[in-house]
Amino acid sequence: MTVENEKQLDNEQAQIKAERHKARQQKVKAGVDAKIAAAQEEKGILLVLTGNGKGKSTSGFGTVARAVGHGKKAAVVQFIKGTWECGERNLLEGAGVAFHVMGTGFTWETQDREKDTAAALVAWEAAEALLQDESIDCLMLDELTYMVSYHYLDVERVLTALKNRPPMQHVIITGRACHRAIIELADTVSEVQPIKHAFEAGIKAQPGFDY
Repeated sequence: MTVENEKQLDNEQAQIKAERHKARQQKVKAGVDAKIAAAQEEKGILLVLTGNGKGKSTSGFGTVARAVGHGKKAAVVQFIKGTWECGERNLLEGAGVAFHVMGTGFTWETQDREKDTAAALVAWEAAEALLQDESIDCLMLDELTYMVSYHYLDVERVLTALKNRPPMQHVIITGRACHRAIIELADTVSEVQPIKHAFEAGIKAQPGFDY
């Protein structure tokens, strides 16, 4: 086979591969277009970010920032990390996002169930008010899952408020071990699983990256 014939064969094989790739991508596009055409309902989304991995709150704050970037009104209720400085709070409050912070910090630090329960109820009352506020387009309930799993808050009370919120209000719930009833109610659920974590290797949490 001459060099010219080899080049011609290579070109033909490349063309065949290109046509096959194009056919595959056309099939993918058709499937995506069909899903887009079928997804015509508009409603407020209940998003749950759960699991044992790092990044749930970070992801939630990213969605809040996205809402603000589109001119939407957002609010955040934080149920645990209230005693830590929060970089996202520093930024988002400056963009008009209202924060309501439980303020007691991690439950293993207070070691006071009565105090934690009282603080959780105060924070939840703020959340309930926001869940009735039609002007709030996006609400983040950061670490809410713990309040339910520790029985500081009644799950039925939480479910009732979520179900009766304004129809176009988006809600983000973060935290480990989300109650199955909240997961069932949610429209979108993502589970973050750990592979490695710097803290387990003795590296301390650092401002600007971890909080």
